[in-house]
Amino acid sequence: MILSKNSPLASLMQTFPRPGRLDWIGLRPAKRAVLIHVEAAQAITSAGLEGDHYSGRTGNRGITLLQAEHLPVIAALTGVEGIAPATLRRNLLVSGINLSALKGQRFQIGEAVLEGTSFAHPCSRMEEVLGPGGYNALRGHGGLCARVIQGGQLRVGDAVVAEGADVIGSPDI
Repeated sequence: MILSKNSPLASLMQTFPRPGRLDWIGLRPAKRAVLIHVEAAQAITSAGLEGDHYSGRTGNRGITLLQAEHLPVIAALTGVEGIAPATLRRNLLVSGINLSALKGQRFQIGEAVLEGTSFAHPCSRMEEVLGPGGYNALRGHGGLCARVIQGGQLRVGDAVVAEGADVIGSPDI
């Protein structure tokens, strides 16, 4: 669906209650390797995050993001007390902004500009790490894939802001 920039729906889609916040960064050094938590990472244009095994494979899935607010939902659906972000194998954990609203949008985190390309669907590995039904528990809560439009440094605590968005409040950073 293509919307006129002046349409009421386009205006609604560009209005956010507040910026989001980057809460956690994880790098996957190799396939099936344990994610490494870092406080900062370098986003590389059309590639992904430096030091991540997906970097350079495809620009459209260069970085994966997960909604922090979904962690308790996934934990409840799998019957566990809590889930660490690394368990779900996404690169960035963000809070305070709806990742689904960033699909097809450009947004900035730190110095980097990303574009939401597709939803990050779960893989069969979630059955291993979350137990039976883990795949279905993550469906609809898997986050967003993004490509790097402009490289730069990302740091835990950075704001997440949709490009050209009207932001009503300020983040609690």
